[in-house]
Amino acid sequence: MTLNYTATCLFGLEGLLGEEIESLGYKRIENMDGRITFEGDENAAARCSINLRFAERLYLHVGSFTATTFTELFDGTKDLPWENYIGRDDEFPVSGHSIKSKLFSVPDCQKIIKKATSVRLGEKYNLARLPETGTRYKIEFFLFKDKANLMIDLSGAPLHKRGYRPETVDAPIRETLAAAMVKLARPRENVLLWDPFCGSGTIAIEAAMMMKNIAPGLKRTFVAENYPIFPSESWTAAREEAESKINHNTQFEAYATDINDECVRIAEESARRAGVADMINIFKMDALDIDTLGRRGTIVTNPPYGDRLLTLEEAESLYRAMGQAFASLEKWQIYVITQSENFPKLYGRRADKIRKLYNGMIPCYYYQFFKNQDAKK
Repeated sequence: MTLNYTATCLFGLEGLLGEEIESLGYKRIENMDGRITFEGDENAAARCSINLRFAERLYLHVGSFTATTFTELFDGTKDLPWENYIGRDDEFPVSGHSIKSKLFSVPDCQKIIKKATSVRLGEKYNLARLPETGTRYKIEFFLFKDKANLMIDLSGAPLHKRGYRPETVDAPIRETLAAAMVKLARPRENVLLWDPFCGSGTIAIEAAMMMKNIAPGLKRTFVAENYPIFPSESWTAAREEAESKINHNTQFEAYATDINDECVRIAEESARRAGVADMINIFKMDALDIDTLGRRGTIVTNPPYGDRLLTLEEAESLYRAMGQAFASLEKWQIYVITQSENFPKLYGRRADKIRKLYNGMIPCYYYQFFKNQDAKK
């Protein structure tokens, strides 16, 4: 059975997510900012939920249609085969977004979609009133340029919640963004990866999980496991497949350091829960004391932002000090994410590449320094 799915992601990660989907053997249908729609069978829900490292949520894509009036929204919703997914007793709350569309009132759209779905299901099940006491199916709509996309959430908790980080520090980086930063930094077996502002250890943990090939969703559950359309054995098979692909022989090593004792403690606990404590050396250290230790290495880090953990003046002073301290790292590559558009000037080097990414809804810049300028000279 061929089904359509939609996976959402942070802006800027569409390319990485699309490559992941195709690597699992599924065909992309549509790409747009923050989401990719693709084809898959009934087993794709389990395999994608467990394996997608850069996705925020996974949805079953029920249908799309043009809706410039509430009548069109009602009729288009009512025409979709909701009874194929939602049972006679099941609950189906509605939420969503509207962007650049004539139907801009989200509460009104929610009411119309809820009513149209209720009418359709009532007719199919011959019920004047639906009990909504059974399994919960969350309907999500996305109106963009007058095109309505109606979906059913398959994730429950967002996919970035891997389960290893119940405790966090202030202003934590999202796991999906940390994974993307690591991927773009091209981690390698024989190159030390070091995050000198580790916070709760997310960047180093995501790097270790990636290099050990631990599926990000292996240790959590998903609401779609309760949906009859997806065979229960598909979830068992997907977890067994993911377990079989773990690389227990990797020699990859990461360092995660921070000047804060509490950060070190939380990072240690998170690494243990993620199953990668043996791959990460976590300890207290001032980031400005970093040294190559005679090894090849890559810095991947998320230093404090000016409006989150430090004042703007403090952040700018830190960035200047980082430039001076990291200049001693010879041929190491440096990857830094920050909100600051002036980071290269403060750091004292022109970035070889800049990529705009988002930490949640916060726009950031991922500055990539491939070779130390002193080494070039």
